[in-house]
Amino acid sequence: MDYRLELVTVPVSDIDRAKAFYTEKAGFNADHDHRVSDEVRFVQLTPPGSPCSIAIGSGLGAEMAPGAVQGLQLVVADAEAARADLASRGVEVSDVHDFPWGRFVFFKDPDGNGWNIQEVRREG
Repeated sequence: MDYRLELVTVPVSDIDRAKAFYTEKAGFNADHDHRVSDEVRFVQLTPPGSPCSIAIGSGLGAEMAPGAVQGLQLVVADAEAARADLASRGVEVSDVHDFPWGRFVFFKDPDGNGWNIQEVRREG
């Protein structure tokens, strides 16, 4: 039995602002944007190359405060290149931090949801 994580809900205060940030600045793909009813809007966004997407919207059943999600992690081959890409798109991104377990850069969406980007250190 495989259990694949394919969707994570990220709470935001302004759906259109968040969608613009994730697509125009962070480079995510806009997969779906459906208004199911007056109370429910579902927007699915996927980082390039990722099998897992995020959902933002209204009426999704996730009663978290905007900005409450921290530590969402993307893995890349090159932290410097990822930092340069995000910075060129207008994302406020940290410098590269070196740790024994990898190199990281960090950024937040407009609501303060926190993202880690890791370049994994390979042994040998």
